Amino acid sequence: MPANKLPKEFYQAYDTLTLAQKLLGCELVHESQEGTTSGIIVETEAYLSDDPACHAYNRRTPRTEPMYAAAGTVYVYLIYGMYQCVNVVSNKEGIGEAVLIRALQPTSGANLMEMRRQLVVRSGKEVLSPKNISLKELCRGPGKLVKAMGIEKSVHNNMHFTQGPLYIAEPLISGFDINISQRIGINVGKDLPYRFSVRDNLFVSK
Repeated sequence: MPANKLPKEFYQAYDTLTLAQKLLGCELVHESQEGTTSGIIVETEAYLSDDPACHAYNRRTPRTEPMYAAAGTVYVYLIYGMYQCVNVVSNKEGIGEAVLIRALQPTSGANLMEMRRQLVVRSGKEVLSPKNISLKELCRGPGKLVKAMGIEKSVHNNMHFTQGPLYIAEPLISGFDINISQRIGINVGKDLPYRFSVRDNLFVSK
């Protein structure tokens, strides 16, 4: 286990809204067979159990089962039938809450990130698109960062960030101001100020 990997106690120490802010500046790392990719977490969104935008709102389902696990569990879900999003499960076991990681500032493996982002499916086959992707755009959005980081629901969902090759490391930046705003890309609970980002960071999603 890398010395800088955040321990279980880190995830257990905070409520969901606080954890969403404490994760800013930390480094998301994936040590895959293809190589290591990593990036500083610069944007998050919190989803609470009494929040209508939360997947665990109202009822517990097989899809949302990881959200009820120990704080620090990985929750990966599919949206629009094509994009995956990665979340950090929060709060106590049995309470369905999580923090969505929305954007990263790449720190290593940018070439591998770009190659993953360039992979597209055409006529049932994966091919590389010749379109270049700027460093700023590699992980600027939840679906983009999951693809760039090589995170897969079939592999990483319901794992714990303290175990395996996908983990979160100690902060690489500190002393920044946190911007608090409404969440984006949702239809309900839009007025809640549950989106947090590193103020003036160029890698925060639009």
